[in-house]
Amino acid sequence: MIGSGSPPRLRLAGLAAAIVVPALVVLAPAPATLPAEAQRMAALFAVALVLWSTEAIPIAATSLLVLVLQPIFGVAGLRSAFTASMSPVFFFVLSMFCISTAFSVSGLDRRFALALLARAGTDSRRVLFAFMAGTAALSTIMSDVPACAIFMAIALGLFSENGIEPGRSSFGRAVMIGIPIASLIGGVATPAGSSINILGIDFIERFGGVRVPFLHWMAIGVPMALVLTPLAWWVLVRCFPPERAAIGDAGALRAELAALGPLRPAERKLIVILGVMLGLWIASTKWPQLDVAAVGLGGAIAMFLPGIGLLEWKQVERGTGWDTLLMIAGVTSIGSASVETGLAKWIVDGSMGGIAGWTPMWTVAAISAFTVVVHLVLPIGPVVNAVLIPPIALLAVETGQSPVLYALPVAFTASCAFLLPLDPVPLLTYTKGYYRMTDMLAPGTVLSAAWVVVMTLLMLVVAPVVGLL
Repeated sequence: MIGSGSPPRLRLAGLAAAIVVPALVVLAPAPATLPAEAQRMAALFAVALVLWSTEAIPIAATSLLVLVLQPIFGVAGLRSAFTASMSPVFFFVLSMFCISTAFSVSGLDRRFALALLARAGTDSRRVLFAFMAGTAALSTIMSDVPACAIFMAIALGLFSENGIEPGRSSFGRAVMIGIPIASLIGGVATPAGSSINILGIDFIERFGGVRVPFLHWMAIGVPMALVLTPLAWWVLVRCFPPERAAIGDAGALRAELAALGPLRPAERKLIVILGVMLGLWIASTKWPQLDVAAVGLGGAIAMFLPGIGLLEWKQVERGTGWDTLLMIAGVTSIGSASVETGLAKWIVDGSMGGIAGWTPMWTVAAISAFTVVVHLVLPIGPVVNAVLIPPIALLAVETGQSPVLYALPVAFTASCAFLLPLDPVPLLTYTKGYYRMTDMLAPGTVLSAAWVVVMTLLMLVVAPVVGLL
């Protein structure tokens, strides 16, 4: 990804590509089966994908641009574009930013991290596992980026204290690759773990007509996290053996933890609110009225109430990733437009129509593997969901298959961004210079293959038991 901090020349190249590529799409001879409106929608998609992938302009600006361009490209009216952009997913993600801010303001995030690392001792392999297990655990109820950022900050402090320099340490390389990988793995354990999950569930219900309950998602997501997190640690230790047998000072960590004292009132309040929210999310499996987004917003609002006072709005403003929120809005809008214009159906008929006759095992494996590879050209999880889930859910409906069988592997695997540090989560640690882009490829390939296998097995074994298939 080019990024806003890249040289102006590279950003101009991204802007040029965002003009040339859609122009080629519009001017190219259209297949007879592709409606003219769908061809214009494909051009608009090209604009969005090029700009999102290269960050030639800020992600938030691109997200607003795709709304404005819909009437200009003749694919949807402006009112329809804006209406489609506002969904429960948008407000759920906003509530998750409130929770992330509350973790940070209360100090509960640092207490959790210090407690975990203090137990790991000084063995470098155990320290790596503590970083990964802690990140994965925190990511189950917090968005991937803030969960990754919390443990990255602690890792950087540890590196500074022990003279671990960027680009020269195998241990540093393993930790800075392991933290984002663990964040992405832990993020799929529950629907609340990532905006990608909620967006995928929303698309499956909207275009496939099937609701994926909170607990049913967990029945697949929790085993995935429990299997893949230690496997990821093992792979990283084999790929990047730590150059030191011991690292850090467990005594210093325990002293720092002791200095925090007992749980403060703010920390206890946050734990209670999170416990209530988790209970209501699980209860939503039986009572759909307890919508996941509504519970998330309710919990976030409770943090502002007199007598609780965990948050002030100014703190939330500073802690909210507005680019992420606006991207969710833009992705939701163009996902709907792709269905309305017929582009989604055309894509599926042309690229995946043949899977209708495959066995469930090969169907899930093929869709999961395809989603992994798609990350190389669509490095942003919500975009992967927007491009793949609407058409593949519609294909399932048309062929009499379960939309869950086709679309749920995409919703999960949209978080499997392990091949290169192109997704925003691994980019967070990549920019610190402790590993090169190609360092992620070898362990990422092994873990991506393992993800496909585990995803396939759980879909075939667990999904029918809980009633998803």
